[in-house]
Formats: sequence, C-alpha cells, structure tokens
Amino acid sequence: MNLPSPDTPLYNHPLPQIEQWLRELGCEQDSQELNFWRVEKPTWKAVLSLDVEHISIRYINSGYGSQDIERNFKYSLTRQDIESAILAGP
Repeated sequence: MNLPSPDTPLYNHPLPQIEQWLRELGCEQDSQELNFWRVEKPTWKAVLSLDVEHISIRYINSGYGSQDIERNFKYSLTRQDIESAILAGP
C-alpha cells in the first residue's frame, strides 16, 4: 500500500495507511488498546494515541522532574509536519 505524498493532510489518509506510516516510524501498536502506539528512540520513549480529532504523543519521563510531556497534533497538519514534530522528541 502506497502512502499519499508527505505534504498531504493526515485526515486524507485512510486508517490502514496511518497504521502503516506509524509502523514505518518504528511504532508498535498496543495489542489491547488498538488506538495506542509505542515508540522508543535512543534518548526518549513515547506513547501515541489516535484520538478523534488529533494525534496525541506523550513523551515518558521527559520533562522537568521526570514528568511526561504531552503534545497534540490536528489531523489537518501534513503527515510530514506531524512526523517531524514527533521525531524531534521532547
């Protein structure tokens, strides 16, 4: 399955394409709660959530005092913009 151009808003991607994209980013889907995805990079780890109006990402123990940092991205943003923001880390 081919993904649309990276400058396509995420709301123009069918769910299977969003799931494929997340797998390509190195995310693993939660087996119990299918809208949750986990990703781990050398310097951080996070949980992504596919919500109704946006994607949420919660960077685990990344803030001041080891607090979590959460960011939300509307589906109207391009896939490339969301990918860049997520992979930039906390």
